[in-house]
Amino acid sequence: MSAAPAALPFVAHPPADPALAASVARRAAAVWGLPEPQHMRTGMNALFAAGDEVVLRVSCTTAPAEQAVWLAGCLAERGVRVPRHLRTEPLVIDGLAVFAIERVTVAGPIDWEVVGEMVRRVHALPAADVVDRYPLPPSDAFPWWNAAAGLDDIGDLLDSAASEGLHSAVALHGGWPQRVAERVVCHGDVHPGNVLQGADGPVLIDWDLLCHAPTAWDHASVMTWPRRWGGEQAMYQRFAEGYGCSLESDPLAESLAVMRNAIATIMRVKAGRTDPAAAAEAQRRLRFWRGDPDAPMWNAQ
Repeated sequence: MSAAPAALPFVAHPPADPALAASVARRAAAVWGLPEPQHMRTGMNALFAAGDEVVLRVSCTTAPAEQAVWLAGCLAERGVRVPRHLRTEPLVIDGLAVFAIERVTVAGPIDWEVVGEMVRRVHALPAADVVDRYPLPPSDAFPWWNAAAGLDDIGDLLDSAASEGLHSAVALHGGWPQRVAERVVCHGDVHPGNVLQGADGPVLIDWDLLCHAPTAWDHASVMTWPRRWGGEQAMYQRFAEGYGCSLESDPLAESLAVMRNAIATIMRVKAGRTDPAAAAEAQRRLRFWRGDPDAPMWNAQ
C-alpha cells in the first residue's frame, strides 16, 4: 500500500537566515570547486549564481534533498524540460539543502503552447509513481490556502470595502474542494516567473509546490496572469491549445483563479506588517477587491 500523501510540499518556507543561506552557498561552492557564489534573489529558495553556468539553490526542504534530483529525472524522461542537476548528490549543510542546477540562458519569449503540452504530460504522470518518492500533498492542504484563517489574521489591516470584497470572494469560491471529482499530479505554480524560454524551448522550474490537485489547478494559475498580473492576453489561449483543452469559464477553474488572487493578496497584506515593499504592493492589490474600476495590475514579489 502506498504511503499517504505528505501534508506539506517539498519546500514550505524560505531559509529564515539570509546570512546562513549565503554561508551555506559559499561552503557548497568550495566543496564542488565552483566560483564564489553571487546572490541572485530569495523567494521560497535562496538562489546564487556560481559562474555563468551554475545556480546554487539553497532550500529548507520538508523531505530528503535527493528526492528533487529523482523528480527532475522522472520528468525529463517524460519529455518535460526541467533544469539539469549538475551535482546528483545535493549537500545538506546546517540544515539547509544545496542543489547545483544548470543556469538556463533565456532565448526569447515563452512558447506557452509547448508549456501546455508539458503540463499535460505532468498531469498524465501516475500519482502512485510519485507519492513514495517526492511530497505530493493535496493542494488544499497548503497552510496558506486556509483563507478564512488568513482573513482573520489580517482583519485589523483591512478597511471595510477591502474586507467585504475579499470575504465575498472567499464565501463564493472557497468551497471549491467539495467540487473536485478527480486529482492529478500538478506542477502547482505555473506562471511566467516559473518558466524560462531556453534555446531548445521552454523550461519549467520550481517544482517545490508539486501537489495532488484537479487539472484546473495548473490552468487557473495561467488564467489569472493576463487578468491581474499584466501577462500577455493570449498566453492562456496558447497554453490551452498545447494542453488540448481550455478551462476558460469552467466553474472550478474560475473559482480557483479567484482564490489564487485572494490568497496572493492575503499573503502580501500579512507580509506588509514587517516589509514596506510588501505593504505597498498589498495596497495596490486591495484596490481591486474594493471594486476600483481603475485598479492597476499587480506586481509579483
